[in-house]
Amino acid sequence: MYLERFYDDDLAQASYLIGSERAGEAVVVDPRRDVRVYVEAARAKKLRIVAVTETHVHADFLSGAKELATVTESDLYLSAEGGQDWRYRYDHRPLHHGDVIEIGEVRLEALHTPGHTPEHLAFLVTDGARGEEPGFLISGDFIFVGDLGRPDLLDEVAGYVDTRFQGARLLRRSLLDLLKKAKDHVTIWPGHGAGSACGKSLAAVPSSTVGYERLTAWWAGLLDDEKAFADELLAGQPDAPTYFGRMKRLNRDGPPLLGEREPLKRLTAGEVAGRVNRDLIVFDTRPLAEQRTGTVPGALSVPGGGSFATYAAYAVDPDVDPRPIVLIARDQQHADRLRERLSYVGLDDVAGYLTGLTGLQLRAVPLQPAAQARGRRDATFLDVRTVDEFAGGAAPGALRIPVGQVLERIAEVPKGRPVIVYCRGGGRAAVAASLLRNRGFAEVIELTDSDGAWSREAEPAA
Repeated sequence: MYLERFYDDDLAQASYLIGSERAGEAVVVDPRRDVRVYVEAARAKKLRIVAVTETHVHADFLSGAKELATVTESDLYLSAEGGQDWRYRYDHRPLHHGDVIEIGEVRLEALHTPGHTPEHLAFLVTDGARGEEPGFLISGDFIFVGDLGRPDLLDEVAGYVDTRFQGARLLRRSLLDLLKKAKDHVTIWPGHGAGSACGKSLAAVPSSTVGYERLTAWWAGLLDDEKAFADELLAGQPDAPTYFGRMKRLNRDGPPLLGEREPLKRLTAGEVAGRVNRDLIVFDTRPLAEQRTGTVPGALSVPGGGSFATYAAYAVDPDVDPRPIVLIARDQQHADRLRERLSYVGLDDVAGYLTGLTGLQLRAVPLQPAAQARGRRDATFLDVRTVDEFAGGAAPGALRIPVGQVLERIAEVPKGRPVIVYCRGGGRAAVAASLLRNRGFAEVIELTDSDGAWSREAEPAA
């Protein structure tokens, strides 16, 4: 048996290629949309992808399962569990609890593991060449290393009310069922790692075992107490970005197919001048230090580093604003790679790219050191950090809106007075501040050094 893990640091998301070298066949679990990586990996191992599946209707990224099944002309297997509301609505082979996908001597048994979502499946994998005992669990968002999938996302992003409590009960039951079925040696390969918003305390190691989690996970001593388990599971979950709701709908209904895409067109300043924030959306993907010296008025700050796709999903909702996107990028290769990463979150309409800003009107980003901003009473302080960061110290009277919700909740930010936006390192604040400027806020200031500025230690004694 062959198993390869593909990991995207931006989304903290894992997908898996599992193959039978004897049969020359493979299955892919939870693929993202740049599907050629799986095709090339399979080809390198002389494997042919014959099946594609996923663990559940994802919320944090746009699935590549439909795309990969189309490209490889393989069978697409999706969950038929959990009721009608979040059942897949496009062509596929239905998977129920106990169904098996066979790839040569390799068997993937579908286990219905509701809790994170009602339809969730995990896959218990057996390498028949080595015996009849399952050895691996592709756990999706059911079990993470050190944590469990959060059961509150349908409430947070999909318009449901109080489903989190039933989800917590189901997750406990799924866990108890698994511990009866899977032996301690079974290796857990989860769908996410540290940094994902699909749980609250995910570890940064790629895998664990059933036995190790049984001994060391936070839930290990709470399984006999349903209320204590649910209370601990639901407490302290991270803020859910607004774009998760859009991902849920698209993944349920069927993501659009990308097909073969032509290289992006390089645009001139003349083709973009006068159109920024009119019929074009411009993403300034340069490092923050470069953006701060001068950016195009109306452009959205989406630094092209490790959080690019996530930040982009915070900045634009194509259901509300379908205008095409133009990227400020280093070169053709950089632009094509950024467009690929935008596809992870369903931002597919990219019209082209610019490599320089000569010929365009520029404006410096308004900045202020925290020490100067501290005493201001004429401004609204907008804190775009997480709830845990905020609890560690914040500007007095600050309005907290996590950066992933600013687009939806922008009406809560007072107009007619300066807005000072801050986070910890500057990246999230830049995204939020550019959104405010884009929507007509006249004076939006970013802090140059917000890290620790309002920690408990930095606050003066009362």
